[in-house]
Amino acid sequence: MTLEEFTRRFTAEAKRIAGFDTFDDGTTVDDYCKEVAPSYYAEPLYRDEGPEACADADVSYWGEE
Repeated sequence: MTLEEFTRRFTAEAKRIAGFDTFDDGTTVDDYCKEVAPSYYAEPLYRDEGPEACADADVSYWGEE
């Protein structure tokens, strides 16, 4: 799987789980995912788990202070 495909699927899953497109600070979920997904992709363990599992883990931390 390419980085582009991983990022596309990561973003779609993050948006599905979160149910919104923009954070309170104005950052779009798309922009956030484009920045974060490559760090998951770079780690073989995370890449093997797949973009959906990575997005699920990442979104679980959203909103925590």
